[in-house]
Amino acid sequence: MFKQSFLPFGNHRGSSGSAFFTSHLILSSAGQQDYDLLVIGGGSGGLACAKEAAQLGRKVAVVDYVEPSPQGTKWGLGGTCVNVGCIPKKLMHQAALLGGMIQDAHHYGWEVAQPIRHDWKMAEAVQNHVKSLNWGHRVQLQDRKVKYFNIKASFINEHTVCGIAKSGKETLLSADHIVIATGGRPRYPTHIEGALEYGITSDDIFWLKESPGKTLVLTDVALECAGFLTGIGLDTTVMMRSIPLRGFDQQMSSLVMEHMESHGTQFLKGCIPTCIKRLPDGQLQVTWEDRTSGKKDTGIFDTVLWAIGRIPETRNLNLKEVGVNINPENQKIIVDAQDVTSVPHIYAIGDVAEGRPELTPTAIMAGKLLAQRLFGQSSDLMDYNNVPTTVFTPLEYGCVGLSEEEAVARHGQEHIEVGHSWVPPLAWLPLRYSVFQMVCLKEPPQLVLGLHFLGPNAGEVTQGFALGIKCGASYAQVMRTVGIHPTCSEEVVKLRISKRSG
Repeated sequence: MFKQSFLPFGNHRGSSGSAFFTSHLILSSAGQQDYDLLVIGGGSGGLACAKEAAQLGRKVAVVDYVEPSPQGTKWGLGGTCVNVGCIPKKLMHQAALLGGMIQDAHHYGWEVAQPIRHDWKMAEAVQNHVKSLNWGHRVQLQDRKVKYFNIKASFINEHTVCGIAKSGKETLLSADHIVIATGGRPRYPTHIEGALEYGITSDDIFWLKESPGKTLVLTDVALECAGFLTGIGLDTTVMMRSIPLRGFDQQMSSLVMEHMESHGTQFLKGCIPTCIKRLPDGQLQVTWEDRTSGKKDTGIFDTVLWAIGRIPETRNLNLKEVGVNINPENQKIIVDAQDVTSVPHIYAIGDVAEGRPELTPTAIMAGKLLAQRLFGQSSDLMDYNNVPTTVFTPLEYGCVGLSEEEAVARHGQEHIEVGHSWVPPLAWLPLRYSVFQMVCLKEPPQLVLGLHFLGPNAGEVTQGFALGIKCGASYAQVMRTVGIHPTCSEEVVKLRISKRSG
């Protein structure tokens, strides 16, 4: 059996490589492999796949390495969700919601000293929680006898990767099956002067030691960071090139933006940044252009946060050399319904795979199902239809199924019906409301194509409806469902007014 090999740094450099290295390539290709499964990437999807394969009795290894952000931020095992995504974001969001509740408390008889102030020291508690999760993932791998390597890996042939540790030591690992689950990293607009030098991304915001202060968030796709920054009392401006929350239902997205505006977040719409400069006092001067008028303007901020999308971590994997095809436009790996790449025993799951939603739960399920197909005699495929999700903006937005725009594009305007229900706020709680939107086929029994909810605990509300839609619920069945009173979610059974009715 060909064992994992350790090489001094640099031994396999050069166009042809050393004889020692070449002999190991031959053994890796033709001989027995080190592992049944090698997972490249220690995020949610990769870890789920590795642990499931180990549960099925296979010999498994995980390699993971975090390249520090341009600002030097780095973190541990667990991927984007655990370290710089879902988990710290939800905790920050909760901090902002608590601030709003404290402000509302006097309506319920509580005497609260004013003004209330937030202390950024909560970030340290968030970071400590994240570190505990990093450790938990290490323990779980150890308990399942999954070998973990903190190395930066790239392919050297179809069955073998070479990993480089921080010390420079190289490790050769081979496997019968290799899963790529490297995820993605935030995109920087490198064509804009000062963007890389002075801007930060979601890779950095949760690990700042000091409050970001007055912040400019540049985004069309993410409003969550701007929401919680405003919620904890920071002066926050969002600069948008085009529409809010691209890919989501635009009527609901506009309501989210309007709610944020009414609660203090400022918006610069239809603007694009052109330059960022650091002033002598350390603040950042941002110049932008209004795309409609062509006029230029400037503003002074403490922090500039880029949230303009993500790029897959594929560039350093040496995929071309082993024949793994990628989409040249976005660098994502092309896979089939079984997560197989153009090389039969190499797979890709999660954010790095072409056409997959960039959501943690889908990556986890896809990883588990892949391991079961490989080692558990299963044929079950991941179903990417009707996947629920929630945007944790101040007015939370949960949805499952098609947006109105998607339904019109797929079925035609004349074949769909869209119902709305608006829950008015309680008299003593201004600017608090919930909205339901249901997208259905017009013909009986009016199959529900999509459900959208704005309001508190949107994720909790949407999760239950997701099951119904997954099971093929119709509008008639929803109308015959008894609501729970008094709740926001009961409004879904009152969706009797359609857009078509006017």
